[in-house]
Amino acid sequence: MAPTTLTEQLVRTCRFTRGVPERFTVSSDGGTILFLRGRTGDDPAACLWALDVGSGRERLLADPVRLLANGRSPRTAGIEAYGTDAATGVVAFALSGGLWKLDVGKGEPRRLSVAGPVADPRPDPTGCRIAYVSHGALRVVEANGSGDRSVAEPDTPLVEFGTAVHTGTTSLDGARGHWWSPDGGQLLFARTDFTPVQPWPTAEQAGPPTTRTALAGTPNPDVTLWLSALDDPPVPASWDRTAFEYVVGAGWDAHGPWAVVQSRDQQTVRFLSIDPEGGRTTVLHEQRDPCWVQLVPGLPARTGSGALLTHRDLRGTRHLTLDGTPVTPEGLQLRAVLGTDGDEVLFTASGEPTETHLWSYGTKSGLRQLSSGPGVHFGASRGGTLVRVTRDAERPGGRAEVLRAGRPAVAVLSYAERPARDLHAQRLVLGPRALAARLHFPSWYRRGSGPLPVLVDSYGGAALQRVTAELDWRVLLSQWFAEQGFAVLTTDGRGTPGRGPDWEREVYGDLFGPVLDDQVTALHEAARLHPDLDLGRVAVRGWSFGGALAAAAVLRRPDVFHAAVAGAGVTDQRLYAAHWRERFLGHPDAFPERYDACNLLLDAPRLTRPLLLIHGLTDTNVPPVNTLRLSEALRAAGLPHELLLLPGTGHQPIGSTLTAQLLDRQVRFLRRHLDVGPTQEPTGRPVRSSS
Repeated sequence: MAPTTLTEQLVRTCRFTRGVPERFTVSSDGGTILFLRGRTGDDPAACLWALDVGSGRERLLADPVRLLANGRSPRTAGIEAYGTDAATGVVAFALSGGLWKLDVGKGEPRRLSVAGPVADPRPDPTGCRIAYVSHGALRVVEANGSGDRSVAEPDTPLVEFGTAVHTGTTSLDGARGHWWSPDGGQLLFARTDFTPVQPWPTAEQAGPPTTRTALAGTPNPDVTLWLSALDDPPVPASWDRTAFEYVVGAGWDAHGPWAVVQSRDQQTVRFLSIDPEGGRTTVLHEQRDPCWVQLVPGLPARTGSGALLTHRDLRGTRHLTLDGTPVTPEGLQLRAVLGTDGDEVLFTASGEPTETHLWSYGTKSGLRQLSSGPGVHFGASRGGTLVRVTRDAERPGGRAEVLRAGRPAVAVLSYAERPARDLHAQRLVLGPRALAARLHFPSWYRRGSGPLPVLVDSYGGAALQRVTAELDWRVLLSQWFAEQGFAVLTTDGRGTPGRGPDWEREVYGDLFGPVLDDQVTALHEAARLHPDLDLGRVAVRGWSFGGALAAAAVLRRPDVFHAAVAGAGVTDQRLYAAHWRERFLGHPDAFPERYDACNLLLDAPRLTRPLLLIHGLTDTNVPPVNTLRLSEALRAAGLPHELLLLPGTGHQPIGSTLTAQLLDRQVRFLRRHLDVGPTQEPTGRPVRSSS
């Protein structure tokens, strides 16, 4: 039976991610597209599919349920990622701890008999071998299943080969730790030693530490890079590791192995070439910035002819550069480089900050925009074929189509469910800073029929926009809260991406001050445009950075905010990941005053408003001790508050079986403290935005 409420649907669809085609790979000749997608909008077992561009027909290559022969169970895991050789003829993926290999067009995948559990399997470019990680060791097996052997074995449980924790900042497909040479004869790989990393501080309720993430001001894991000819002893790559302790990217292209290294203060980044024989490195490019050098996904990179692709922040614009020369115009903000095909570069960029478009650049073809219309666009291209994905206001997950010169567009089917909720929202531009905002009203509300309490539902931090042209689960959740009797306001303030480097860096040294000021400005400007908003009844809610922002709002601006729900927030900035937190605040030994100014524990005695604190006790992103220590500080000051701890729950509980109960708890808290009467969530129809 179809769900009747959005909360049920968020669980069924895992926040509307199921049934959406993703992780596209275009074959070398452009004739075949590989991708992952479930069979339905609530199918948790993503399958591997192939689309023939010429005929437009899809073919199922790997069905996890059939491969595991355990029946279609809601617990059956899907294929989360896969790797291919250069010709896209050999595919490898991990499933149920095993290594599976598929020859595209030649029958069913088969499970190879190797040491498990298997992680991150990668065929070499020739398709002859597959490298993978198991129990911290980097291993290689022949594609026919023979010759499984170790390339590098850890000597302690705190050492891992083939993984590198910070490479996800520049990689397009998550953190990577091993890379093949083009001829398949050598491997570049990382060795990560977690011995220096201090355990997370815990409280009794949180239990033992569950992660090896270094916190601000503490030692990082020791990451080195090595070269191996598989059967010979590995050779270390050498660079000034004292000055550049972060390895934030690496790879091996037609011009040789390379690495991207970063200083601890993140103000200098170097692109290094690596001698494949002796491991000596040469600096090919260096970037400096007095705040931090932004790490752009997909950069640095080299084109087929060897030209260097990087970025340059100049007069408020983040440009794509080719051998140091900007090739994108002023006002077009580079987002990511998605890949190169010879000397053609595929990338995303924003002119209007709420939209992201697909672009290409080539020395012969020039600069071209490949997408149009409001939306968040991205894609993949190779061999003259483009996969273009458009995520707009029509439905979660958007739509994908395959484009090839001289042929009609081919749609890639999506089975994403349509939300059981209409949107009743307006896009706004607020205040002298032209803050992008979205204001949701209850579907049953009529303008002028009486005052509405306001719920500020923002993120407000770096790396994540909330106000875009894309319909995602967070937008739908804001509408759900509106249906409970609130006007819900979401605003992207200073620090959020899409408006250029100057806007992003306005939070350098102060995570809360500018962001909170923008939320207050947006609230007052929205009320000026919509007098129905009751500024005498204003609440704020958020999660992660948004949770810290919600707590800061009632602690520092109780004149504006009258209640808050703060989920999984960082309350003491020393208790968050060093690489992310030091980017904005520097090292706590060098800038203790910045950390003190952003320490909500010091603000605890100032609480005068109702506050609900929530945290999952198995959160591996934000240490639960952040919330526990704020609660302890409030209790020590004799200040009442509510604390909800979620055993066995990680950083994002929305979409889990806890969803309905968790949201109900928040709504009851908000209604009680803002004097909002009960409402009944209506059953939904397909979503239509009034923005």
